[in-house]
Amino acid sequence: MISNKKSLEMIDIIADMFPNAQIELVHDNAFELTIAVLLSAQTTDNSVNKITKSLFKKYKTPQDYIDVDISELENDLRTIGLYRNKAKNIKKLCQSLLEKFDGKIPNTHKELESLAGVGRKTANVVMSVAFDEPSLAVDTHVERVSKRLGICRWKDNVRQVEDRLCKVIPKERWNKSHHQLIFFGRYHCLARKPKCDICPLLEMCREGQKRIKAEAK
Repeated sequence: MISNKKSLEMIDIIADMFPNAQIELVHDNAFELTIAVLLSAQTTDNSVNKITKSLFKKYKTPQDYIDVDISELENDLRTIGLYRNKAKNIKKLCQSLLEKFDGKIPNTHKELESLAGVGRKTANVVMSVAFDEPSLAVDTHVERVSKRLGICRWKDNVRQVEDRLCKVIPKERWNKSHHQLIFFGRYHCLARKPKCDICPLLEMCREGQKRIKAEAK
């Protein structure tokens, strides 16, 4: 694992690569954002946006989701993975919003994670994007690039990756760095074919150097 100083140097370069990185899930409010992030589990943001374009016109309030039959909601979500489980969680989430939070998305980690289908990652995204509270969500992209770059250890779990990044990155940059790391993983340091040959981090990245050497053989 590399030093804090070198880790931040890498993150600074990533920030220069993607200065305008931001969430790509289309939403107009905290409620829509929460639903969209819940739907994005094991599904691309692009696939979620295709669904929510019509979904958010049909369902505007928690009550709207509660009133519809589960089979109809499942059908609305059918094109994305785990749609049955997601439909069930959305209904439970909306019921909790009405019973405990006056129909509104709560603005604390603890309350958010009490909602069905909302884990730490989703709560971090909502806190960061909807409420502008410093939070650093670790999704598959953030975890992958953090480990490849040596910022974190390969054996670290998701929470350990989050804690490490929060230690390295100044708190006022958590929200922005989260999106920049995602963009770096989504569009540059790809899961199957990372662009090591044109990466400005190559000289600092042992994983990238290994890949380049292996390809040269």
